[in-house]
Amino acid sequence: MATQHYTDIHVLAAIEADVSSTSNSRIPPKHVEQNREDGESDYPTCSLLEYSGYCCPEMVVQVNKQQKNAEEAKKGRDKRRGETKHEIQYFFTADMQSSSEIHHHERCRPVFPTENIGPADSDKGKVRRRVLRKSSAPQICRQQSFGRDIGHAAAETYLITRLSFDLLGYLGVGYRWITRLLALACYAILLMPGFLQVAYHYFFSPQVRRSIVYGDQPRNRLDLYIPPPTSAGLKPVVVFVTGGAWIIGYKAWGSLLGLQLAERDIIVACLDYRNFPQGTISDMVRDVSQGISFVCNNISAFGGDPNRIYLMGQSAGAHISSCALIEQAIKESRGERISWSASQIKAYFGLSGGYNLFNMVEHFHNRGLYRSIFLSIMEGEESFAQYSPGIRLKEPRVRKAASLLTHIVLFHGSEDYSIPCEASKTFAKALQGVEVKTDLIIYNGKTHTDLFLQDPLRGGKDELFDHIVSMIHANDSDGLSKDAVAPPRRRLVPEILLKLAGKVSPF
Repeated sequence: MATQHYTDIHVLAAIEADVSSTSNSRIPPKHVEQNREDGESDYPTCSLLEYSGYCCPEMVVQVNKQQKNAEEAKKGRDKRRGETKHEIQYFFTADMQSSSEIHHHERCRPVFPTENIGPADSDKGKVRRRVLRKSSAPQICRQQSFGRDIGHAAAETYLITRLSFDLLGYLGVGYRWITRLLALACYAILLMPGFLQVAYHYFFSPQVRRSIVYGDQPRNRLDLYIPPPTSAGLKPVVVFVTGGAWIIGYKAWGSLLGLQLAERDIIVACLDYRNFPQGTISDMVRDVSQGISFVCNNISAFGGDPNRIYLMGQSAGAHISSCALIEQAIKESRGERISWSASQIKAYFGLSGGYNLFNMVEHFHNRGLYRSIFLSIMEGEESFAQYSPGIRLKEPRVRKAASLLTHIVLFHGSEDYSIPCEASKTFAKALQGVEVKTDLIIYNGKTHTDLFLQDPLRGGKDELFDHIVSMIHANDSDGLSKDAVAPPRRRLVPEILLKLAGKVSPF
């Protein structure tokens, strides 16, 4: 066994495997307090550190019981600092908060030397520590913004690819889905000129704040689209929940809407949420509700007006967001503790959504979202009533909650074959039956993706977009005056490609 070499040192940062708790260290509990000095961190203070030839996990921690040796070690520390060739660097701040020049609030982990310490040079190479000295400008390592954006783009691309394969795996690889997959590929290629422009702005525009954490579950993130700082005052806010058949929903799907609404002085928060199989419908509703709560309670820090928040969902996102809104109204009517109020939402916009699961299960099965998968997403047929807003409004105990619901506006295309417009019509009747202010707008000849993709990519005048903006700016004279002189939205995709995309669209 190599000769043991010792050196006196006060270890003030935890060595996680050996010293971070008295149960893992070899220091008896009664000695921990004896070796802790006033004003230092809560970590145990050790006096002897053994290296057996090199830095390894088998450290033997011994307690120096003689105060005299500890004092001598402290006096000789500066001398030993000039002799050593190997460092153990500890950055800590808990015992330095009395300094008016140090404002760090994070504890970093110790950085150990990479080279070995052999017996031959251990006598002259004493182990020491370095304490962060007082500095008027603390050193902060920052990654270059370009590199960070490239890394984020790669991560987003990987996630989108994985979601696509998840969808293919759950829906099967039969003839029906092979043809639909080919149609989807052709559809995406035809619209690629517009997608690339939107993707560039999404990843590199300073107006986009990506992946803000709003909860503690996977994918509890949101993107914020901030208008240019052209005017003072708080901005109206739209919380947008994307679609994706409850399987491939993703916050970036709302980037086109977010960028265009931000041009009209409106902040947009696009929520991400757990999809199947990572979560089922109850998880999705819970995530969306938590995301809405985050926006309601924190949007003022980003320049948003907490008294002018609008909720919007598209396709599956319309179903999930409407469930979250009604569930919150029910909790509020019962006097339960809530983190956001349904009455705080100024208006709800439902775009091409389905609101009655009993009517959708067979329709989706015929279109390839098979019954077994749909039942798994919705937690069985016994949960259909709970997650069917159109059905739940008919329950007598929900009538009181209906009075808390805000103005609801439903948009749908008459040629929507993914979710027929009858879904919005029946939901509108159910809302009107409990005296909720409801508007239903059907766009003749429009498909499931026309209202959300092709029309915005076409640029120019867009009835749906103009209707939403006019409602948000209804009581804002400054916003209305800006809308009147706003330039038309520019075209992102040539018309011939849009028409071809409409012909091959699998939606």
